[in-house]
Order: sequence, then C-alpha cells, then structure tokens
Amino acid sequence: MALRVLHIGKFYPPYRGGMEVFLSDLINEQRKQGIDAHALVHGDPEPDDPPWIQRVPVQFSLVYAPMAAGFRGAMAKAIERIQPDVLHLHLPNNSALWALTLPSARKIPWVIHWQSDIVFSDIKWSVALAYMVYKPFEQALLERTAQIIATSPPYLEASKALSNWHNKTAIIPLGINVAEAPAPVELPKELGWRADTQLKLLSVGRLAYYKGFGTLIEAVSTMQGVELLIVGEGEQRAELEAKISASGRPGEPPRVRLLGALDDAQKHSLLAQCDVFCLASCERTEAFGIVVLEAMMHGRPCIVTDLPGSGMPWIVSQAKSGLRVPYEDVHAWRSHIARMQHDADLRKRCGEAGIKAIKRMFSIGPCEREINRHYRSLVPESVAIPSHKGLMVVVSARNQEKHIAHIIQRVTALAPKAKVLVVDNRSTDATSHLAEMSGAVVLRPLLAMTTWGAMQTGLRYAQAHGYETVVTIDADSYYEVEELPTLLHEVRQNPKADLSVAYFATQHSVVRRFAWQWYRALTGFKMKDFVSGFRVFRRNAIAVAVSSDATLLDYQDLGIYILMRKHGLHILEVPLTMVTAKEDNSGIFRSWGKAVRYFAVSSLMALAHGRKSIINRI
Repeated sequence: MALRVLHIGKFYPPYRGGMEVFLSDLINEQRKQGIDAHALVHGDPEPDDPPWIQRVPVQFSLVYAPMAAGFRGAMAKAIERIQPDVLHLHLPNNSALWALTLPSARKIPWVIHWQSDIVFSDIKWSVALAYMVYKPFEQALLERTAQIIATSPPYLEASKALSNWHNKTAIIPLGINVAEAPAPVELPKELGWRADTQLKLLSVGRLAYYKGFGTLIEAVSTMQGVELLIVGEGEQRAELEAKISASGRPGEPPRVRLLGALDDAQKHSLLAQCDVFCLASCERTEAFGIVVLEAMMHGRPCIVTDLPGSGMPWIVSQAKSGLRVPYEDVHAWRSHIARMQHDADLRKRCGEAGIKAIKRMFSIGPCEREINRHYRSLVPESVAIPSHKGLMVVVSARNQEKHIAHIIQRVTALAPKAKVLVVDNRSTDATSHLAEMSGAVVLRPLLAMTTWGAMQTGLRYAQAHGYETVVTIDADSYYEVEELPTLLHEVRQNPKADLSVAYFATQHSVVRRFAWQWYRALTGFKMKDFVSGFRVFRRNAIAVAVSSDATLLDYQDLGIYILMRKHGLHILEVPLTMVTAKEDNSGIFRSWGKAVRYFAVSSLMALAHGRKSIINRI
C-alpha cells in the first residue's frame, strides 16, 4: 500500500502564487513517485479538478486570510476518507489551525512546511493586530508537529516564530517542475516590449506593498533604452499607475507598463523573451521567490533585493544567477540595471549558471525526495516501496579523491546497468566533485556519520527509488570493486539469499582468530568473517537495514547480521580469492581492536539473553 499524504494548503492552481505553484508541482511529483497525495485547499471547485483535490468555498477574506466556514468539517471528512499516514500543513494558513481541534488529526504525524512568516509593518497595522490572535495557535501547531521544513537557511535564522523549534526543523529549498514548463505561446503586440528597447526587463507578482514595484518604477523611468513590464494584479494598481505617469519624461512613452494578470503560458513566454528578470521585494513576506526559479529555468539573469532574512537573495547567491541590490536603494537599482544593459557577457554567464543551478539544487525531484525521506522517518514501517528491479551500487567515501573516480569507472565498466550512488561523508577534498564528474549521484549528509550510517543513508535512498538490489562498497577498500562480477554471479546463483557478504581470506593474527571463534561460539553464526563492507542487499535485507533498530547501530559488521537473523533472512557468504591490498592487512593493533570489540559484544549478548542454548554452544 502506498504512503498516503493529505496536504492542507491555502489555495491551488489556477489560483496564482508561489505557494500554489510549489504545492501543485510537489503533489504531481509525489503521485508520479507512487505516493497517494491529496490536497484540501480553499476555493470553488473547478470542473477539471482530479478526485485528489478538494476545494472548500470561501465566504470572505479578513486581513488577507480566507475564511471558509466548512473547512473544519471538510478536514475531518478528508481524514476519515483518505486515512492519511502524514498530514502536511502548509503555513501560513489560518484554516490549518483546525487540525488542533480534531482528534483524528492529532493521531496522525504532522509535517509543517514553513513557507513564510506572517510579516507586518507600519503600513499594515491590521496584520499586526490579527497576528496577536493567531500567534498562540501557530505556536501550538509548531509544538505539536513532528517535523518542520524551512525553505532556506537565512529565513530559518531570521524567523522569530521558529526560534524555539530549530531542533526539529530541516532546511529543504523549494523546487519547481523543470521538465513540464508551459510551452511558449505567441503574444499579442501589446504584451511585448517596444521594438527600440535595448534591455527588456520583466517583473512578476501581486501588486502589493511588499513587492517593491514603486522602487523599480522610479529606477527605470529615467533610463534610456530600457523598458520594464510588470505582470500581476492587486490592490496597488491605481497607485502604481499614478507613479508611472508622474515619473515619465514629457513627450516620451512610459518606460514601465502594467500588463495585469496573465495565464501561465503567457507568463513563461515573457520570461523566455526578457533580457533580465527583476524582483524588488522589500519585506520578508517574500520568503523565497518561486518566480526567480522560473526565470532561472529560462536562462534569465536576475536582479533581486538583498533583503535580510529572505531566501530570495540566497537563491541568487547560491546559483550565481544574478545581482543583489541594497534594500530600497533606487540609485543602486539603476546602477545594477545599467550594468546588465552594457554587459552582455555578464547576462550570459548568469543565465547559464541559473540553468545549471535549477537542475542541481532547485528542481522538484530532489525536493520531493528529501520531503519523502522525512515522511518515512515518521512512518518507517508502514509503506511498501514499488520495485524497479534495478541495481544500485552505494559507495561510502570520505576524502577519497585519489580513488573515487577509479571506483566509479570500474563499476560502470563491470556492471554497465548499475546506478552509482556516492555518500560523501563530509569530505574536505574534491571527492564529491570528482564523483559527480564521473557520473555518480552524490549525497552529502549535513553531519558526519559512521561508516554504517553512510551505508544506511545510501540504502534508504535506494529503497525510496525502488531499487531491489543494492551493492555496498567502502571506498577505503577500493580494490574490492574488481570482484564485483564474481559477487553478482554468486548472488544470481543463490536467488534465496537476502544478504550476500564477501569473504576475503586474509592471514589474520592469532588473537584476532581466537576472538572471532569466541564470537561465533556465542552467537551461533557459522560464517568465517563479517568484516567486509562489500555486500549485496536484496529487497528484504534493505528493509531491515533501513529500519529503526538498524539506525541505532554504530558499527556495521556485527549488529546488522544479528538483525538479519532475527528477521529470519538468509545470509550467504561468498569466498573471494583476491588478496587484499597491503594497507588493509590486519596488523597487530587492528587485530587487537577487533578482538576487543568481538569479545565485548559477544559477552554482552550472552549476559543479555542468558539462554541455555548459548551456553551449550560454548
């Protein structure tokens, strides 16, 4: 049965907005990956709505918040009908507060997606008053939730609302669907730039006070050869039109035009045709800026406000896709626009960097996978993963720039159909870069891990992507990769084996061999050695290896096999004749270290179980 998720959102397309675009892309990607995702949002039902979207009519709005009298009842019925494993709440959203009042909702683990703080200013004192009422309930949601997702490091650091909840907050940048952008359409002449325009500027957003359109209008109105088109509708339209008229030069056509609300296809056509995209937002209500990602997807350089605590300038900085302008500085805006106007190479470099960054950091695929990982940490044993019956080779590496490219190249040569995943365990050299250049998928955990922790991370990734067979290799033992065909051949000859372990016959010291005999006597294992990280996990073994019990292990060669036996899985030992590399030979210190571990673990097991069968084995 697939993982079931119920998203509680504010609105959903065709309603226009960054949160709505992201929610649509996320749900579509989740459903594509086999997750049974549903959405409960505000609005009137659309004739072409799929069955997994439910809209609740809104009676009125109060301080930008939609008021829907039927939302609580709709949430209760949706939970009863869908039986979700996870409730995904997208905030800010006043209707999400109903989850606090529903016993059925409180029985489900929650994930809160923190899209934006509720930001108020002197201009909008009504928002501040409303937030005084909303804040206690918002904090109650945050206290109750199992996981919080923030969209960028600067926003998390600046958020007062999240200040007490950093211990359960993960940073996952938003992503967009790069593969399915609307196809460009032919635009009427009135929606395009004038023929004599040297630099075509575009900005997109609701005509609201925090978007900073007034600053852009003032900057552009006196510039020669530049024209700015603004796409969007909102309460500030009359004020902005007056500003455009007042700022223009007598006898010249205005340098700024308001195009009003356009559909997605028209918006993307303008993004594809503009020279530079501008976003001059002046409040942290602009938490991330999905439209910046859309501009980068089309290879457009961006100029954005360097707004403290917002994810918007962080995107541009991470992607190297444009310029950042000091907050509400008209002269700086004019200077940065002029720089783009006269430097075509800069525009090209920024545009190309943006395209690369979208694919690497800000597409919906990686975002969905990270969110899915947190879902499964909340309900780890409840979901069956669809199998693609493919082979993945997981390589655990730390500071292995000398060998990593060789390992990946040999895997590709010896097992051409295998997908290679490198778990880079906090390397300080070029390991990640070389692995990516060699064609591997690279994961970079935020914290340093044990070797087993890195291997388990790779196994979780493989399971989430439906791989039925996984080979694990520790990059320290780089020579093992040459035995990959032999190991896979033995696995194919033994289809009942859930876990296959390579055994390299090496000349260990006397103390090491004695310690191993003691361990075998106490545990009842008949295998000759458990040290090698060169293994083949099949589907059942993967499920055990990524379980909560396996997460508690701090070493890979003892506890994992005990867990496998506990679950009744079949373990196959594959003798390999290759002599190990010189640096891997077990010297006296390594032998003593392993001996101590085997003696300690075996003896503790005997004391813990106290079974006669263990004593009889001795």
